[in-house]
Amino acid sequence: MDWTELSEFKGIDLNDSFVLSWNKTSDKVEFNLEASIWPQSAYYIKPKSNEHTCYRKATLAILGAVEITGLLPMDAVKPTTDPDGTEDFGNIDSLIQSPNGYSIAGEFGSVQISGGKLEFKINT
Repeated sequence: MDWTELSEFKGIDLNDSFVLSWNKTSDKVEFNLEASIWPQSAYYIKPKSNEHTCYRKATLAILGAVEITGLLPMDAVKPTTDPDGTEDFGNIDSLIQSPNGYSIAGEFGSVQISGGKLEFKINT
């Protein structure tokens, strides 16, 4: 099932969200995002004057994973520097949930996760 079909992402556009960092432990992978939020989301607030939609800090995590493969170390990925000097690591190109786990792809790699539970939280 594609992320666009998951209720956690109603009004959230992962393809327009920016990956700020990530980390992995033996049973968890976590992405820190600048999430693109649209009016359909309960998390939407009026965008800043220089934004085309609302952006808020968020965390996308897979908790309780059995196996995580394909995630590149952060120092192996060159960040993009925006005109205002902030850096990010691109977008989440895809997130697919299957009966066996998740596949997540972007500049950070093509990550395969066996097992686990998805968690998405707005941090600000």
